[in-house]
Amino acid sequence: MPPKTTAADLTDEELEPVADETANSARRVVAAYANDADECRMLLSMLGIAPGETA
Repeated sequence: MPPKTTAADLTDEELEPVADETANSARRVVAAYANDADECRMLLSMLGIAPGETA
């Protein structure tokens, strides 16, 4: 049985961008739960799904 891959084993080149529909859904969820606009921007940026960000 091959060893399991962990997030620490992945490189940036191996990560694939999420689909636009998935990113839009995630943005809505983050916006709904963020305490304010600054927190929303920070969380979206941390997740790599801020509007205008490209992979």
